Parts: sequence; C-alpha cells; structure tokens
Amino acid sequence: MEEDEEDPSSSSSQLNLPPSMNRPTVSLETQRINRLIHSDHYHSPSKPIYSDRFIPSPSGSNFALFGLEPSPKKDGKEDGPGSYAGMLRTVLFGPETPEKADVVTGFSPSSRNIFRYKTETQRPVNSFPPFGCDEGPSVSRSPVKSPRNILKSAYKVLDAPALQDDFYLNLVDWSAQNVTKLCDLGGDESVCSVGWALRGTHLAIGTNSGTVEIWDALRCRRIRTMGGHRLRVGALAWSSSVLSSGSRDKKILQRDIRSQEDHISKLTGHRSEVCGLKWSYDNRELASGGNDNKLLVWNQHSTKPVLRYCEHTAAVKAIAWSPHLHGLLASGGGTADRCIRFWNTTTNTRLSCVDTNSQVCNLAWSKNVNELVSTHGYSQNQIIVWKYPTMSKLATLTGHTFRVLYLAVSPDGQTIVTGAGDETLRFWNVFPSPKSQGERDWGPVLWENNNPVIS
Repeated sequence: MEEDEEDPSSSSSQLNLPPSMNRPTVSLETQRINRLIHSDHYHSPSKPIYSDRFIPSPSGSNFALFGLEPSPKKDGKEDGPGSYAGMLRTVLFGPETPEKADVVTGFSPSSRNIFRYKTETQRPVNSFPPFGCDEGPSVSRSPVKSPRNILKSAYKVLDAPALQDDFYLNLVDWSAQNVTKLCDLGGDESVCSVGWALRGTHLAIGTNSGTVEIWDALRCRRIRTMGGHRLRVGALAWSSSVLSSGSRDKKILQRDIRSQEDHISKLTGHRSEVCGLKWSYDNRELASGGNDNKLLVWNQHSTKPVLRYCEHTAAVKAIAWSPHLHGLLASGGGTADRCIRFWNTTTNTRLSCVDTNSQVCNLAWSKNVNELVSTHGYSQNQIIVWKYPTMSKLATLTGHTFRVLYLAVSPDGQTIVTGAGDETLRFWNVFPSPKSQGERDWGPVLWENNNPVIS
C-alpha cells in the first residue's frame, strides 16, 4: 500500500518546540528551509519563466505542406511574423505564382507527402539579390561590351606603279619613324625586299643580283653594299644590329653591320628559295620559311636549324611571332596548303591549324590586343582579322583585285598597309589603340598543357 506524500506545510507542526518559541518568526524560517529543500519545484514570481520547448507561431507556418489550412486571420490583416515571411519569400524567389510555388517549395500541392520531390529551381545563385535581376530599378548594371566595329573599306588608297605580283618578294615595310622614303637604285638593279631597322634610321634593301644595301634614311643615300648571295634576296629581318638575309640560293646570311665583314655566319637548312624571315620579339629565335614547304627555327648561335616543321604542303612565306607569349609562332602556307598553323617553339609542339580556303601570303600580330591579321591570294584576295586563340573571324576586308602579297603594320599598331599586283597600296584601321595595363581586353598569357591560357 502506497503511503501518501507528506505535506510540507505540516512539517512545522511536527517540530518539538516549547510553546513559548512557537512564534511567526519560526514559521518564516521554516518556510525558508522548505524552499531550499524543494528548490527544484519553486519558482520566484518576480522572474520570467523560460521553457525548454519551442512552439512556432502558427501565423508563420507553412500549412500548405501538410494539406492544412491556417486559421482565419482576424480583421483580414496579417500579423508581424507572417508579413515578414511573405516579404522575405518575395525578395528571394520573386512574386508568388502557382507555378513558382511548386518550384520554390519543391513539393506538389496536390500531394500530402511532404518528402515528395518535384523539381529544382534552375536559377543560378548569382541571379538572386543582391547579385541578380530582382533588384529595384534604381540598381545599375555594367553594360554588355559590344564587338569592336572594324571598317570594311580602306581609308586611303595610293597608286604603286610597277609593284610586282611575285609571291616570293617582300616589298613593303613601315618605318618606326612613320615616314616614307623613296630611293632609286639606278641601272638595271631591282628591289626584291625591304626592311627597316628597329629605330627607323636605316633601311636594308635586298636586290635581284644578290647584294644587300644599307641606306641612311635621313640623308636618303646608300652607305654600304654587302655581297654573299649568288641569287636574288627576297627576305630580310633585323635583330638589333644584326641583319638576316634569305636568298633564292637557299642560304641565310647573318650580317652584323658593325663588322667590316659582309656576313658573320651562314645558315643552311632549306632546299629551295628562302621567302620568309622573322626574328622573335626577344631576338633569341629566327624563323625562316621556304619554297621547300619547310618552317625552320634557329637560335642566335646555330648554323643548323634547332627545330623543323614540315606539316605545310606549300611554300611558307607568312611568318609571325606573338608579342604576347614567348615561343608562340604562326605560319601560313601557299595555294596548295592554305592553312595557318601555330607552334610552341618552347616545347617543340604543334598547336592548332586553321584552313583559310585561300593562299596565305602574310601574317602579322597585333601588339595592342591578342589578334592577328592575314592577307590572302588565290582565290579570294581578302584580308582577315582573327581573334586568338579561338581563331574566330572579326572582319573580312576586300578591295584588292590581285593577290594581297605585301603587309606592314604602323608603329602605333592600329593601321595596316597592304600591297598587291593591282599596283595599289591600301590603308586599313583594323586594331584598337594601345591601352593601359588595367584596360587590356586580355590578361597575361601563359602556357598550360601546350595551350595558351588567357587570365
């Protein structure tokens, strides 16, 4: 038989005290002791009572998930938590619609199974405020950059009487001083190639007889004539004080104009006429193209090629080094090839190839942006501006009626001049103006797995 629980209030009557001490003060003391003994069940009326359970507000609950209807609102007004929840939902997911409600909640309103998955939202994270398009009309955004507009017609056309229609010659170059000089070789001598020194103070001229002449551009007079080749000199390239000349005799001669010798070394490797020569921007590598369909690369001290590329199936005249990435070389083939190929000479790797459907006569890289221009002969005689490395066409320019055999770039890198057998020189604005480091359209370019990566 269970005993009844002792009543705390009766404990005072069971204390063995004399009658004289049974006073109210003792009763107060007894109550204090009882409070200490039963402190787990005592609560001060002057302190707030905190519960260990959380009971959510019905006004903020989503009863639709359980197929229930919330209790009707009084006076047709929402309370504070419900109003805030609605505003938050609208900001995050946009105005409420029946279709959007299914997407946002992720449950079907027709089903009472709250764990049933229906669909996921397709909105990207950056589309939500404050990054997305749900901001107010006062929030401005950066405009989408429109493609650069390249004029499709030459802004200047000059007559060039007797400009030869010969694929193997290089008869146009642009001085760093932005000036043009005319010279008369006299007699039966004819010009096969021209090349300005880097400072634009001296002009090298390759002749049909195999000699190379150096002219003082300021005084407009010849100061030196150098021999060494047996046949015409159709290609010239400067590297500081060193002048390289390529000839129909298959040889490349290195000439130091400070030396009294006509040439300081002879490079052998081509089996046919040398028709293309270009030094890299760091003056460490020389690329040569020939009528033997070969592209060869030489270093500063070699007399034999250090790299050989034999993929072209026609003469290689068009050669261009990238000013943006060390070791990136572009080359173009003639009528039977029609391709622009890219090479990584640092790792001796073939990169990409683009079929232009036309003879590639010249290539030039922009020094302001990561783009290049090519000129073409049979059968379209066009000029194409390319975006690298995607090789998407930015513009196709037409106007010449003969093969566009000659190409040069202005000192500021914005304008090109082209020449053709139609005896005209045409000037085109194809590249943007130089920009500051922070405004460039492209960042530093690095090699990654033999592919150029633009950061």
